[in-house]
Amino acid sequence: MARQVSYSFKGKKKVIAFSYDRFHDLFEAVAAAEGIDLTAFLAMEKQLLQTAKDKAAVKNYRLQTFSKMGFADIAFVRENPET
Repeated sequence: MARQVSYSFKGKKKVIAFSYDRFHDLFEAVAAAEGIDLTAFLAMEKQLLQTAKDKAAVKNYRLQTFSKMGFADIAFVRENPET
């Protein structure tokens, strides 16, 4: 079953294909779809993982940074199984 990710980028709603073979997480996939380089972001996230006492700090950093880039509502598309 193919996975899809929905997100908003600068006010436009988009849906892309997602594969764990190509991307580590949803955020990397949407950034790649928009052509955004995450080198500096990933370096800072790695530093936070090493120094933060809880994972909430890393999650908060990720959400705030992507919000500043213009992303919103990043989530997997849920398919309704027909029964």
